[in-house]
Amino acid sequence: MLVAKTITFRIRRFDPETDSAPHWDSYAVNVFEGMTVLEALHQIKAEQEPSLAWRSSCRMGVCGSCGMFVNQFPQLACQTQVLHLEADIVSVEPLPNYPNVKDLVPDLQPLVEKHAEVKPYIIHPDLKEMREPSGEFLQTPAEREAFSQFTYCIKCGVCLAACPTAATDPAFLGPQALTQAYRYSADNRDSGVHSRRDSVGAFHGAYQCHMAGACSHACPKGVDPALAIQLLKRALVLDNFGFGKKESQSAKVAPLADVVKELEEFAPPPRTAE
Repeated sequence: MLVAKTITFRIRRFDPETDSAPHWDSYAVNVFEGMTVLEALHQIKAEQEPSLAWRSSCRMGVCGSCGMFVNQFPQLACQTQVLHLEADIVSVEPLPNYPNVKDLVPDLQPLVEKHAEVKPYIIHPDLKEMREPSGEFLQTPAEREAFSQFTYCIKCGVCLAACPTAATDPAFLGPQALTQAYRYSADNRDSGVHSRRDSVGAFHGAYQCHMAGACSHACPKGVDPALAIQLLKRALVLDNFGFGKKESQSAKVAPLADVVKELEEFAPPPRTAE
């Protein structure tokens, strides 16, 4: 028989329509073994505070929607079991280093904009070959392994919330964007390091990283952004001295909007109701 333990949840509340500043509310919850922070929030909303707001979707650590600051550590609420926190009082706040929309809902627009800024797509040296491929863009297991772990990012924003540099420099691209910049630059099919220099090599780019390693510690998917940023710095130096992968002039000016347009041309027509 499961025995419940009463845990006090201190939740940081903020409604921009009624509150001039955030405040804390407390709720007692009977927690059973295996209950996650996300499940506890659902119980609070159902039984005590219907106005409580947060963002979540899959409940299984895939979508990355439920990133929160739980007991002073950024993590996914759906992956965090309450009793594993070993605390009688659990504090829950929105992710730091982001604007606060309401209660536990962070505004992730800065994350999205920084991600887009690093050109997170393959920049092939031969744009004609990319548009009209004569064959497959082959990749060996070893070539894939060179950047494999960095593909596991789910864009939850937890790493940026953990980053001390992002806390003091809002313009810093942050570990998520810089990791994805390296993920694509390390891809053997890509030659876009030079195209990404203006953003990742600028003052608020890779060299602004102080190598605290908090991003890697916090990542719920085991990605190592701190490592990716150091490897990106090396790639930038090699490119600066002309030892990077070569890229054609046509590929240098291919922005994300053009790539999306190219892909849309190959997309099947929308289905119509019969």
